[in-house]
Amino acid sequence: MSMALVGLSGYALAVIGNGLLFLLLLTVRKPGIAKRLLMFGVLGCLVWAVMQLGLALERVSLHQVMLTEGIKTLLWLLFICSVMGKTLPDFRHLITRPSTLLALCPALLYIGLCLSGLSNDKWLFLLQTILALEVLVLLETMYRQAGEDRWNYKPLVIYLGATSLFDFVMYADATMVNQLDPVFWSARGYIYALLLPALVVAVKRIRHWGIEIFISRDIVLHSSLLMVAGGYLFIMALAGYAVRYIGGDWSGAVQVALAFLSLTLLLTLLLSNSFRTRVRVFITKHFFANQYDYREEWLKLSQALNASDKNLQQVYDDGLRSLIHAIDYSGGMLHKLQGKRFEQVSVLGSASLNDVERNVIEQLAEFMQNKRWLVDIEELRVKPFNYEGLKINHATLNQCHFQLALPIYQDSHLWGLALLYADKEQRIRLDWELRDYLNAVIAQVANYLFHYEAAKELAENAQFAAFNRMSAFVLHDLKNVLAQIDLILCNAQQHKHNPEFIEDTFETLEHTKTRMERMLRQLTEKKEALPSSNRTLNLGKLVQKVVEERCQSLLPIPLVEVQDDLELSIDEEKFSNVLYHLISNAQQATDDAGEVQVKISAAETEPGAFVEIIDNGCGMTEDFIATRLFKPFDTTKGNAGMGIGAYDAKNYIEKIGGRIAVASQVGQGSRFSLYLPETAAIEE
Repeated sequence: MSMALVGLSGYALAVIGNGLLFLLLLTVRKPGIAKRLLMFGVLGCLVWAVMQLGLALERVSLHQVMLTEGIKTLLWLLFICSVMGKTLPDFRHLITRPSTLLALCPALLYIGLCLSGLSNDKWLFLLQTILALEVLVLLETMYRQAGEDRWNYKPLVIYLGATSLFDFVMYADATMVNQLDPVFWSARGYIYALLLPALVVAVKRIRHWGIEIFISRDIVLHSSLLMVAGGYLFIMALAGYAVRYIGGDWSGAVQVALAFLSLTLLLTLLLSNSFRTRVRVFITKHFFANQYDYREEWLKLSQALNASDKNLQQVYDDGLRSLIHAIDYSGGMLHKLQGKRFEQVSVLGSASLNDVERNVIEQLAEFMQNKRWLVDIEELRVKPFNYEGLKINHATLNQCHFQLALPIYQDSHLWGLALLYADKEQRIRLDWELRDYLNAVIAQVANYLFHYEAAKELAENAQFAAFNRMSAFVLHDLKNVLAQIDLILCNAQQHKHNPEFIEDTFETLEHTKTRMERMLRQLTEKKEALPSSNRTLNLGKLVQKVVEERCQSLLPIPLVEVQDDLELSIDEEKFSNVLYHLISNAQQATDDAGEVQVKISAAETEPGAFVEIIDNGCGMTEDFIATRLFKPFDTTKGNAGMGIGAYDAKNYIEKIGGRIAVASQVGQGSRFSLYLPETAAIEE
């Protein structure tokens, strides 16, 4: 194969590539300087490649080709100048701009010399070297000043920069030896042709050019496959030529075997569905704009799911409606997986499932449990190999009214299915981009559904927790009432004939009745506590009363020591309960032969009083005091305790502005110190 034939093939590729790009640019209706100059630049490359073909066929002279080189470079310099000026209203403003005139001077000088015939080839080679260098300098300036748009301009810089750099090297070599190197000349056509995709990508990226190229994806796919096939066959031909060049008796047989195996492998690749799919996805991802603007779609979806004061049924309807509107379908159903069966939770614009459809979605659910895959019923019907592992009776698919089955997952488990349908004219085919888009929509809708389901469950749990909490306090009060009744019964045998005992008994029963009424109001009104009723009381007498009336059934009997006679404004009932809880706990933690003391004294540094409950019982560890003592519903008494006595005491003391401190050592006892302000005020 001669060098001229290799060069002829390369320039033929350049003619085809530039011709196709020029035809595509003709279909763009948007006006603009950049668009017209880009068309002229591509047209210049097309004419240049044709002239190079003429040179290879010895139909034109080198001098004519060099003139075409200058015109091509002039057109690209004009295009670069227009790209560097984003606010040019028309061609006149571009051509009269000083920077443009300065950039065009070398090219105009070169064209003038070619037309005049006053310059020999060596000077033309030198001027072409200078022009290539000028293009590289302008590209560097443009790229450096692009700032945040550098990513957009990068393909343009690659195309023009690489071709200009090659021209610079080729013409610099030609200047030194006074002729073009055949190797450089032969490779040049391939370089210009193979770099054209970079120019196409640049056209798509740079928005302010105003150029939009619309190309059929199927045409690009088939064209790409043909290019791949052509390149592959070319490489195989070179390999065959190398075998023949080496020579030998075996070369013919090797060539035949190589050609046959090459064609077989090529045919296998072209017929491979997975290979064609990967090529299609690659082309669509890198050379075409997305069908959906994800930012706008995400904002619309967020607005549609912006719910407030909605019940769960409305939430299900909104989620399904968002999925339907995302692809402009007409209706659908949302089914939630309950156990092993689906329960319909929302339906918009369609009837319920029939038995055949229910059987189909149950089989789809088994497939989706193992593979997160969106199912297109029409695609499944004609291309079952795309759903490997899905075993289903395809005859039943003809009876399905829905087209798309979209799985919704919670963590790694299938939560449910959204079934969408539309008229045949509205139906869309699931490709990789639509699958990605729907997966993004499903993820946001799923988060919306799960959020409201969790909120509903949390609200119900909070109601149950509040009811249980209120019940615990009522039961704790019932326990106190029972202790009072038990005390009456214990003393009845001994004092039942004593009039004072009878009078005290009736007084206690009256008090018990009042407490029972309060507890009934708590249950009726679902409140943990009723509003406080403060009044001024003598603290020493109140403590003594609690000990005498409520703490006599356990040993040791508490000893009350009143160091200061104090009066405080406090809620008698609530504070009595606090004292009883703490004193009773001290009695239970102390042996019958031990001691429990209650001391009342005035606070030294601030107005108020101190009540100290001291025992020499088993004591507590620091860790128990810090983590468990005041924790509600945590008790060491087993079923005998509710675990809210200490918590209730601390909660009440802090609410009235006081504080409670605990000091204890294991085996030596405990001291509870309660500071009570002079006036206890609780915000109701």
